[in-house]
Amino acid sequence: MLFATLEHILTHISFSTISIVITIHLITLLVRGLGELRDSSEKGMIVTFFSITGFLVSRWASSGHFPLSNLYESLIFLSWALYILHTIPKIQNSKNDLSTITASSTILTQGFATSGLLTEMHQSTILVPALQSQWLMMHVSMMLLSYATLLCGSLLSAAILIIRFRKNFHLFSNFFSDFYAKRSALKSTSVPSFQNYYKYQLMERLDSWSYRVISLGFTLLTIGILCGAVWANEAWGSYWNWDPKETWAFITWTIFAIYLHSRTNPNWKGTNSALVASIGFIIIWICYFGINLLGIGLHSYGSFILTPK
Repeated sequence: MLFATLEHILTHISFSTISIVITIHLITLLVRGLGELRDSSEKGMIVTFFSITGFLVSRWASSGHFPLSNLYESLIFLSWALYILHTIPKIQNSKNDLSTITASSTILTQGFATSGLLTEMHQSTILVPALQSQWLMMHVSMMLLSYATLLCGSLLSAAILIIRFRKNFHLFSNFFSDFYAKRSALKSTSVPSFQNYYKYQLMERLDSWSYRVISLGFTLLTIGILCGAVWANEAWGSYWNWDPKETWAFITWTIFAIYLHSRTNPNWKGTNSALVASIGFIIIWICYFGINLLGIGLHSYGSFILTPK
């Protein structure tokens, strides 16, 4: 009862805080020069992070297993992972475009997880026999960490495509307002020249961050799939069974392997490789969310009620 009350309080704190953060983000995106308001948004992200962490620890203590037994818990963990990515640039004391993506992704994921759509999943469930393994924490957490990382990297690549093909580029640039500090050094140039230079610099920076983030996500995905293969051999007697979840995990791995390979080719670097990564964004959601809605295959216990792999 104590843990249930604590989880209820932490969930409402995180949801209320994230709602405020959403409002602040919308205001700062529409109106530039609101530095103090943006700082308040960051404080709200910190409160949300500690609330999520408290929820996961409380759920772990009350259930006796790592809290990844259903879609609700996995979404909470996904938003927690997105916040970890959000803090990495701040630890390095560097401003970058990743924070814009991670903040928005954390807000949307946490908002969906704590919404009324998943009310029936808010209660902790008993693990089915196939999930009662020490591999649960290693495999599922690695997969969700890789999803979070790859989603952020894919969104950065999608931003490259938007900038590349958007005619009114200056309107999009509000999303990356930290670049405006460079304007003072370029006052002597013409407006078209500045916009071309600004566009080029921003695309290069996004491409660099996308490559680094996706490289990390691809490594985590590879580890997660290998752990899942070992776990599958223990549970089902076979390392690979080509069921829908495993097949789409392999497709996801292949898409981002193609991206990393194409990124090394000067002719594909930039727009072409960004297009591959953007396709990967859709593939990840099919693998993580879409397949589970069907509830078919060996991972049927991972359908809308239980943990996605």
